[in-house]
Amino acid sequence: MPASDSSSLKLLVTGGAGFIGSNVTLALQERYPDAQLTVIDDFRSGDFKNLRGYRGDFVAQNLAALDWHAQFGDEKFHAIFHLASITDTTNHDQFEQVHDNVESFRRLLKFAQPSESRIVYASSAATYGAANGVNSEADEAAPANVYAFSKAIMDNLARRAAAEQPSWKIVGLRYFNVYGPREAHKGMPASMILHLSRQMKEGKRPRVFKHGEQKRDFVYVKDIVQGTLRALETQESGIYNLGSGQARSFNELIAILNDSLGTDFEPEYFDNPHAHYQNHTEADLTNARRSLGYEPQFSLEAGVTDYMRWLYPA
Repeated sequence: MPASDSSSLKLLVTGGAGFIGSNVTLALQERYPDAQLTVIDDFRSGDFKNLRGYRGDFVAQNLAALDWHAQFGDEKFHAIFHLASITDTTNHDQFEQVHDNVESFRRLLKFAQPSESRIVYASSAATYGAANGVNSEADEAAPANVYAFSKAIMDNLARRAAAEQPSWKIVGLRYFNVYGPREAHKGMPASMILHLSRQMKEGKRPRVFKHGEQKRDFVYVKDIVQGTLRALETQESGIYNLGSGQARSFNELIAILNDSLGTDFEPEYFDNPHAHYQNHTEADLTNARRSLGYEPQFSLEAGVTDYMRWLYPA
């Protein structure tokens, strides 16, 4: 989809006022300046301030109850980026998590199926559960919480729909531990990079679970946006990991934050209260590289430096 041909493009982003959604929306607007952009969000985990400079339409609706045909008629979107969900993994209301996340997706698929609007949706690395090594898309889902379970069911629905209608392109993206601009509104579910940096800026020791050797595939949101937009071009349906491809420890992260912020804090360790906790996340990027042409551009050092400049401008 070359930018020069964007005047006839119709693109829709659900959850477009949220963290990843707003970054994707603004990147689409920049790449396709003449496209007709529409965002749907109910502001449960979004904020209008994230869309400063946005020039498109906005529909304030709860996707789990949205009548797509009443709202849009037979309008055909070239692509729908489905990034809306209950993103708080600590919300353990099983009905709410599964109903809202799965039924929203089911309604969207039903609307998009006749016109075969390309679907790019947010899955999650949480579907892998408590893994100890590299996470590959071929691994069986092992969700440890109901949020991850809801994402695994969405993956099942996507695979079934793509298999039944091979000409319809449906791309799932398993986002790993994303951090970066426009996440602060999320509160507690925001990245530990944001929370630790705030503690350190306040002159406090950064608090992490004992003994800081847990590892995460921290991926900068600019890389996530790059990978998400690449899903517009792929010629095959599939589910792909999007991460940095590297697992870095909490202790390493604190050292990087110290270097970036010009501080010298030792971590403060405390007991992990969570019975089910992902001690290791690490994305196998083989399939994303092959099918999407995805290649992360930001190391953890480079991403944190860029983010701290954005968070705490001089």
